[in-house]
Amino acid sequence: MPPRHAALAILVAVLWGLNFVAIDLSLQTYPPFLLAAVRFALLAIPTVLLVPRPDVPWRWLIGYGIGFGILQFGFLYWGMAAGMPAGIASLVLQASAPFTVLLSALVFKEQVTAIRVVGIGLAIAGLCVVGWQRSEHAALLPFLLTLAGALGWAIGNICNRQAHTTEPFRLVLWMTVVPPIPMFGVSLLVEGSDRIGQSLSTALTPAGLLPDLGLLYTVVVATVVGSGIWSWLMSRHPAGMVAPFSLLVPVFGMPAAWLVFGESIRPGELVGAVLVVVGVLLGALVRRRLTTTARPGVRSAAAESSVL
Repeated sequence: MPPRHAALAILVAVLWGLNFVAIDLSLQTYPPFLLAAVRFALLAIPTVLLVPRPDVPWRWLIGYGIGFGILQFGFLYWGMAAGMPAGIASLVLQASAPFTVLLSALVFKEQVTAIRVVGIGLAIAGLCVVGWQRSEHAALLPFLLTLAGALGWAIGNICNRQAHTTEPFRLVLWMTVVPPIPMFGVSLLVEGSDRIGQSLSTALTPAGLLPDLGLLYTVVVATVVGSGIWSWLMSRHPAGMVAPFSLLVPVFGMPAAWLVFGESIRPGELVGAVLVVVGVLLGALVRRRLTTTARPGVRSAAAESSVL
């Protein structure tokens, strides 16, 4: 992966790390399933009216929407509403990276090189260190719900990759068409019309200002900008190469949660964050350098297809 593409992947990690603070703020007014429905509906309506559908098979578009939209954020919002702290959530959700690599290898036979295995191993070790340091603050149910969200993200990654789109931003926008109706249905069934009405009325008062700003950040910055860049990278590189960069999200999400909500950061967590960074760089940048060295004068297929 070229360094400038790696820089874009790191930028996405920053945007998504801050998004956990935005989500936590939004959940102060919106119940989780309604929040997921509103988040995607705000993009789905103008998308259907104004944006041509990308030229990809429906099965991958719908699969992307189910995995990335319904499963990831349905479970993530549910887990955070059930008590998962924003910083811990940003960590646990990154289990999507090994899930993605495993699914890519098992279903689509993507190559998993030794250097990538070492890099992922280091990053996962870093996550384990941070998780061990913070485990006393997270109950089992919110942890399992967030982990289920990570699996949903991995499924979305695979469908995104298999779409082989040349229009990644359109794919991201049309993905938002899938979640709203199912999530509104779940919200009505589980959260009830009274709670939905109360949260929507609160959103129009001064008390709803910060939650609404959090929702706006999630819709515009995290989804349109962050997911758009992510989709662009996934369309140009193997899923197993791009996905490990998501492991950087808690490196930014946990300090943001500390600044806004006072969630503490321990020295051991900083050690784990360093392991995550080293593992990601080893699994992506070092692999490209070795490939270039092994074949001087010949550009790899990934490099050839990823020129800006």
